[in-house]
Amino acid sequence: MHRPTFSSRRLAAAAALACAATLAPVAALVGPASAAAPARAATTPRCATSGLVVWLDTEGNGTAGSIYYTLELTNLSGHTCTLFGYPGVSAVGLGGHQLGSAASRDSTTPPHTVTLAPGAGATAVLRIVEAGNFPSSACHQVTAAGLRVYPPNRTTSRVIPFPFLACARTGPVYLSVRVVRHA
Repeated sequence: MHRPTFSSRRLAAAAALACAATLAPVAALVGPASAAAPARAATTPRCATSGLVVWLDTEGNGTAGSIYYTLELTNLSGHTCTLFGYPGVSAVGLGGHQLGSAASRDSTTPPHTVTLAPGAGATAVLRIVEAGNFPSSACHQVTAAGLRVYPPNRTTSRVIPFPFLACARTGPVYLSVRVVRHA
């Protein structure tokens, strides 16, 4: 019986192929997982309105016919989420109907993504112009029952009870809001 002989070169090549065949499945499993990790971090979900508590710090700062308040958005969803951009804000009457024009966007600061861990908060500055600054015929001054706030890029809102003088007619822009930022 004749036994085949292997040269040391052939034996090394065979060992290398065996190792490559063994490690290929491991590399396939490790490669995509490490490549997908940054993608998962980039896909942190947006904060849903249902997971946020939205409230107003009523200690405002007044200047020349305007008062500035801080809107607070706190993540109580139990998971990390993100906010980006401007909250939608408008005054509402007792029945929940909008009074006058919605808040304009104050673009002095560019928007950026705010990542909120569970329990963390973000803020946005809200400016309320004194309704008495507008002509009565253009404004039709009334007392608002509160503010309707839409978190950035959301279509469901929260209503914050907060009475203040508002314009019932559209046209005068008496509310403006800045981008959300870390609290």
